[in-house]
Amino acid sequence: MTTFSGMVPFVSTDRASYHHGNLRAALLERAERLLEEAGAEKLSLRELARQAGVSHGAPRQHFPDKQSLLDELAAAGFDRIGAELDAALDGVDEPFGRRLEVFAGAWVGFATAHPALLELMFASKNRPGAHRLRVLADQAFARSSAMIAEAQLYGEIGGGCDELERERIAMAIFATVQGLAALVTSGMSGDRPLGTLVAGTVRTLLDGLRPRS
Repeated sequence: MTTFSGMVPFVSTDRASYHHGNLRAALLERAERLLEEAGAEKLSLRELARQAGVSHGAPRQHFPDKQSLLDELAAAGFDRIGAELDAALDGVDEPFGRRLEVFAGAWVGFATAHPALLELMFASKNRPGAHRLRVLADQAFARSSAMIAEAQLYGEIGGGCDELERERIAMAIFATVQGLAALVTSGMSGDRPLGTLVAGTVRTLLDGLRPRS
């Protein structure tokens, strides 16, 4: 490259890093930001390229089309929520009620911090042909599902060992926790502290899950 007066030509830090293989990660980071700000409908490869300062065709080296980009965002989201749930439950060797409260707190924390991403994750995994995302979702919630099944096995909650009953109980728990997250995100929960909301919701949920004598 020609230089003038012995000066070293300026190269932006972003472009230099992209040439070293970081473009994919940078695009995903920017895409998640746009997703949360404007929604999936406004997300485009062209806009990502513009913001990253690369050619319009550069993102297609990593994401052939918009759907593949959305799928990768969803996949990364499942990896992250799974890691956060597992980290929250690590070392919590307490009764089911306390473990459920820890799980619910971690879920609601993620959901309220990344509402658009979470919506995309579940919409994407239910899309026809999204087998990989369904596998990642199962992996993300494997420990949580096992926690519920174990509580049923040891009589901490009702439901016994019937597979359909286990699924019904797990669905009720996940629906309650996600419902709480939706209320918090929409502002319908008022100004009550998140921890208080989670603890109260879990206590109410446990009242309905206790084994019937």
